[in-house]
Amino acid sequence: MAKSSIISSILLLSLLTLTLIPKTHASFAEPISKQDLGIKALDDKKTQLTFYFHETRSGSNPSGIQIAKAKSTDQSSTRFGSLTMIDNALTEGPEPTSKLVGRAQGMHGSVDLNESALMMVMNLYFLEGEYNGSTLSVLGRDSLSASTGELPVVGGTGTFRFAKGYAQIKSQTFDSKTGDGVVQFNVFVNHADGSSSSTGSGSPSDGKSLGSTPSDGAPSSSQASLSKLVSFTSLFMIPLLYFFIF
Repeated sequence: MAKSSIISSILLLSLLTLTLIPKTHASFAEPISKQDLGIKALDDKKTQLTFYFHETRSGSNPSGIQIAKAKSTDQSSTRFGSLTMIDNALTEGPEPTSKLVGRAQGMHGSVDLNESALMMVMNLYFLEGEYNGSTLSVLGRDSLSASTGELPVVGGTGTFRFAKGYAQIKSQTFDSKTGDGVVQFNVFVNHADGSSSSTGSGSPSDGKSLGSTPSDGAPSSSQASLSKLVSFTSLFMIPLLYFFIF
């Protein structure tokens, strides 16, 4: 009876010892704080931008080029199935000669069988002032029949890290023969406010790795020491358990 009690005690102690083995995060994921990112607060800053989007289909150097279409596209009243790649100028005013502030780079495709509507997928890449090198990512549906459309802003980089918001768009001019057009953009976004936002780089300003785990994914020295101690204890108890049983 005493021997059975000793064996049970040793088994219980072994299980308790195993629970002490430290659990570490996966090497590719670590919790971080605003301080790690070098920012004051997420979604703390609100910015409105107004500019004009110029798409040119005509001439020898168009900024919008059709790269694909379905066999039935030419027979479709809505141009369903066509896909266009764009690198359109963004300017301060509606005139083509107005100051360049960025580029709209991406693509749009005709996605509706019954009305003229585009799926817009693009980055608004800015070239002016504190926004130089920063981007806003836009993804959404543009109904060409609406007087004013709305597109979601789903992210950003540089000054616009953690951006979310929307863009109100309104056609200024459109030439149905050439496909050339000018669209006004009023963009409203919330984004991070902090010292590292303006650097345009993908890492925190202090250059330190994120989280507490070393860059190679190994546990810290204290975790390693505890793990060794637990392993040694477990190895010592296995032969002791064998001795009491047999």
